[in-house]
Amino acid sequence: MEDKRNIPIIEWEHLDKRKFYVFGICMTMMIRVSVYPFTLIRTRLQVQKGKSLYNGTFDAFVKILRTEGAAGLYRGFLVNTFTLISGQCYVTTYELTRKYVSRYNNNNAVKSLVAGGSASLVAQSITVPIDVISQHLMMQRKGESMGRFKVQNQDGKRLLVFGQTKDIIVQIFKADGFRGFYRGYVASLLTYIPNSAVWWPFYHFYAEQLSSLTPKDCPHLLLQAISGPLAAATASTLTNPMDVVRARVQVEGKSSIILTFKQLIAEEGPWGLTKGLSARIISATPSTIVIVVGYETLKKLSLRPELVDSRHW
Repeated sequence: MEDKRNIPIIEWEHLDKRKFYVFGICMTMMIRVSVYPFTLIRTRLQVQKGKSLYNGTFDAFVKILRTEGAAGLYRGFLVNTFTLISGQCYVTTYELTRKYVSRYNNNNAVKSLVAGGSASLVAQSITVPIDVISQHLMMQRKGESMGRFKVQNQDGKRLLVFGQTKDIIVQIFKADGFRGFYRGYVASLLTYIPNSAVWWPFYHFYAEQLSSLTPKDCPHLLLQAISGPLAAATASTLTNPMDVVRARVQVEGKSSIILTFKQLIAEEGPWGLTKGLSARIISATPSTIVIVVGYETLKKLSLRPELVDSRHW
């Protein structure tokens, strides 16, 4: 029996795929530009020992801006933009998996859970090498590095962006070989598969609950814009401990998730597992609003022409 849904869900077969991908890439790029500074701050907070450099999200933002300028908040950004590929693979896998699961189970929560986890598995397989490189670039502070590798200046001159990237790639390969680019792969899967699998069901759950509590003429898009951040905050809180471990494994070159976890607890106690959580939620909240509103709008803009008049929002 099909579950009751107050908010219409646009499925994969309803979309004009060409519009969907073109609009999707543009939307994702705008989101990345707006939230990247908080991604960088989150990574630095998670990797630092205790509060050796920054006392929190706002303190880190001010100090980076003061010592490294606005460019410091965008270290590794150009490399990170290659994850646009994985983003498109994510939404494609998510939508196709929903379509496949619906043949056997039409419950929306089940479809979202399976599709979210599957999409994250595919996306992380593409994203991890890019993340490893961009995170090492994020760690390059003025005159020093917070990670294992430091960009080597040539003849006292600072390397240009792609020169720094090449330098980091060479150092990673020399130290760990090809597998160095997949360091923390398992930790990433243990972070992002649950995060994605939890986010989608919570998103639809919050949207349905809000829909039942608000007047019928309340815009669906508004309910979705509120549900997204609530789901993101929930998923971020549940998965942050593993995200801290993932960041340390990838940046510090550790080989064991369990040993990294034990060392973190021994050095900083249980509170160490919450490091970077506020920065993560801050970056997730506006980006999720844009993603949700943008993604739902994107799907509406990408509706096949013959279906446009039949949908009412």
